Amino acid sequence: MDMGSMAPPSGPAPAMKARYMHMTFFWGTKTEVLFTLWPGARGGGMYALALIFVFALGAILELRGGGRALDDWLVRRRARPAAAAAVRTAVHAVRVGVAYLIMLALMSFNGGVFLVAVAGHVVGFLAFRTGLCGGGPSPVEEDRKYDPVCCS
Repeated sequence: MDMGSMAPPSGPAPAMKARYMHMTFFWGTKTEVLFTLWPGARGGGMYALALIFVFALGAILELRGGGRALDDWLVRRRARPAAAAAVRTAVHAVRVGVAYLIMLALMSFNGGVFLVAVAGHVVGFLAFRTGLCGGGPSPVEEDRKYDPVCCS
């Protein structure tokens, strides 16, 4: 096998633009969240859109898709065990995917992204897990009200 037939690339190498990735938290609107050059240096409006997106992901993650509401829905539909397991698995896959997207957004090390991710979780918890938006608190929160550690 003759490796000499491979010619080196002709002409100068293309210029590579050096990109810097922060490794500590920083504050600023010129950052990349989830996708290359998004929002980047496109201005405050795109940065605000990225923050709204991360906030919504945090709130959606707290949606009780895998809890009592889903079980009640499956019982009302008289779902077969295999179908119910498939639905629960799909909901779990979506929740894990959203959690990983939030984690990847946090890896931008932008302070604003961190704050809105936490705020999204807080608002989602308040809305979906405390019973504020219907459905009542989850069984874990119901059991805690009788826990002497929580109630003392």
